[in-house]
Amino acid sequence: MVLERVQDVASLSKESIPEEYIRLDDEQPGSTTVQGGVLEVPTIDMRDDQDEEKLLRAIVEASQHWGMFQVVNHEIPAEVITKLQAVGKEFFELPQEEKEVYAKRPGSQSIEGYGTMLQKELGGKKGWVDHLFHKIWPRSAINYHFWPKNPPSYRETNEKYANYLHGVVDKLFKSLSLGLGLEGHELKEAAGGDELVYLLKINYYPPCPRPDLALGVVAHTDMSSFTILAPNEVQGLQAFKDGHWYDVKYVPNALVIHIGDQIEILSNGKYKSVLHRTTVDKEKTRISWPVFLEPPSDFEVGPHPKLVNEDNPPKYKTKKYGDYVYRKLNKLPQ
Repeated sequence: MVLERVQDVASLSKESIPEEYIRLDDEQPGSTTVQGGVLEVPTIDMRDDQDEEKLLRAIVEASQHWGMFQVVNHEIPAEVITKLQAVGKEFFELPQEEKEVYAKRPGSQSIEGYGTMLQKELGGKKGWVDHLFHKIWPRSAINYHFWPKNPPSYRETNEKYANYLHGVVDKLFKSLSLGLGLEGHELKEAAGGDELVYLLKINYYPPCPRPDLALGVVAHTDMSSFTILAPNEVQGLQAFKDGHWYDVKYVPNALVIHIGDQIEILSNGKYKSVLHRTTVDKEKTRISWPVFLEPPSDFEVGPHPKLVNEDNPPKYKTKKYGDYVYRKLNKLPQ
């Protein structure tokens, strides 16, 4: 049985969209987005000749007050990101039966593969998005079965991107760690260390005739430690700030950083994971490439021992990351 894909639904939808894609009134972006307001989340320059203290302060403040920021001069060459985006787009433009070769296996506990539904959606509603998940690091965690063979340069391109990401990942972990008063290496170690998993997702949001009624991805916080996202130029990311939904401004060549649930937990609430969602466009296809930096599933995460004491007790339970994911995806209390 081939599941219904949003790309197919989009090609058949001319003026209206099926009922299951129409969000509830309090979620519809047409009526819940601050009109004419684009959120200027902090943009942080990561150049090496920067004043380190200033860089640290900017990252810490953004992670405390926003849970989201954009980074420029991150040392990933523009052509590496452009190539990553080109091969991902090519995959989604393949004939449907070629994409289905990479489909998630029914009943599989793994998130990897090509698919449409990710989590239990309350009220049976659906997001206007198809996706492809696969791990890109460490090598021991990679399952090449879920890496497209077409276009032929897909593998080399994604491996190159993963290699360039290490520098950004390490810089961010070090800053976030120092900002908590920990040693520079301690936060990354507590989030998985050398076993830290880089899980890539490609989100493919086809044009939608009623972008005022549908959402690509419903409001959520990321389960990861943090997420590094490379968007295409089509507006779609929104953040929830001070009780309102705002469009997040697209900054060319920037990477968008989302603080995720595991960093909020490890910091015992000092850093905040960001509530965000994705809207869709009437004319254009939006595509984004988030990489989720995650602990291995049997790795235990809780508030860092150095950050809790009698005056500052743990605000979160310590548990295996796999248990956390299972509970969140199935809408169970943590």
